[in-house]
Amino acid sequence: MNSKLVSVVILQLALTIGTYAFASPDPVTGAPASPQETTKCAPDTNPKAQSAADFVAPAGKAGNLQASSFHPKVVFQINQAADAQTILRFVTNYLIAEPTAEVTVVGYAGGVDFMLKGAKDAAGKPYADQLQTLADKGVHFKACNNTLKARTLSTDTVAPPATVVSGAVNEIIRLQTREGYAYFRH
Repeated sequence: MNSKLVSVVILQLALTIGTYAFASPDPVTGAPASPQETTKCAPDTNPKAQSAADFVAPAGKAGNLQASSFHPKVVFQINQAADAQTILRFVTNYLIAEPTAEVTVVGYAGGVDFMLKGAKDAAGKPYADQLQTLADKGVHFKACNNTLKARTLSTDTVAPPATVVSGAVNEIIRLQTREGYAYFRH
C-alpha cells in the first residue's frame, strides 16, 4: 500500500478519535459539546485532497524546530562489539540531521569493547579518535561498570572521553524517565 495513503488513513483515524473526544458530553456537567467544538478536529470530507502535512501542522502553525529551543535527546544502547561501527555511524548521521540533539551512547557486555583503551575498528583506526570527534560534538559515552567488574577490568581501562556508570540498564532507564531521552537500540 502506498505509504502516503497509509499516513492519511492513520491520521484520519487519529482525527476521528479526536473528534469523538470533542463531541462527547462534558464529563463534569454532562452537557453536550457545542457544534463549534464538535467540528474543531473534524477532517476534510475528502482526505485524498489533503496531504499528511495538513494533519500534522495547521497552516501558519508550522515552525522550524531547529530554530526553536527544542533539543531532542536520544540514548543509543549498544551491547555487542560488532555493532560499534554501526552505532557510531548512526550517531554521526543523526547529528547531521539533528545538530542540536543531546546524544548519549551507553554500552554494556560487548558494547563496552570500543570504549576501552587501545580498541581499534576493523580498519585499524583507534576508536578513541572516533569517540573524541563525537564527544567534541557533545556526545557522551558511558560504559557499564557491572560489565567491567564481570570481566575483571578496572575503570581506568576505559578510554577518555568515555566515562563509567554503575550500571548500563540503570543509566538507560534514568535517562529515559528522569531526563526525557528517547531510546534507540540497534
